[in-house]
Amino acid sequence: MKKCYVFLAEGFEETEAITIIDVLRRGQLIVDIVSITGKKEVTGAHGIKVLAEKLFEDTSYEDGSMLILPGGMPGSNNLNSHSGLKKLIQSYDESGKYLGAICAAPLVFGGLGLLKGKEAICYPGFEDKLVGATISDKNTVFAGKVITSKGIISAVEFGLAIVKELQGGEICRNVADGLLVE
Repeated sequence: MKKCYVFLAEGFEETEAITIIDVLRRGQLIVDIVSITGKKEVTGAHGIKVLAEKLFEDTSYEDGSMLILPGGMPGSNNLNSHSGLKKLIQSYDESGKYLGAICAAPLVFGGLGLLKGKEAICYPGFEDKLVGATISDKNTVFAGKVITSKGIISAVEFGLAIVKELQGGEICRNVADGLLVE
């Protein structure tokens, strides 16, 4: 089974993180929730505490298919300040593995130069952080192995796009149908 890692930093956007994790797990993907804070309890941008399953420093990432960054502030800046995470992102990019970021979090990819010549999107007002990208008017954009998305409003779409890419159209349709019925 394919595995995704979702990274939490203090000040992450709770709705984005939980929605993405939920959609991916419905799509039969293994999802590990990883804290970059040194502790498993991480507080989101709106004061909601979430218990991560793993700590960044105690996790091996070789078996992963994708790294995912939820947005929020100051969560996105905190992700961007973590040198180990940035090295891991660069390693995944060099290995041709998938990367995903939503809301303000694509600024991490932009700062690393991973969006140059690619179409990308982010939360309005952070476009200047997507260095070298062509800013899209879509809510969610796949550019090669990098997916970016606008924010809370597109969190389900972002999750479904990942499921479709990693698991195929049939599983994606089943998840989408289940979300509409429930």
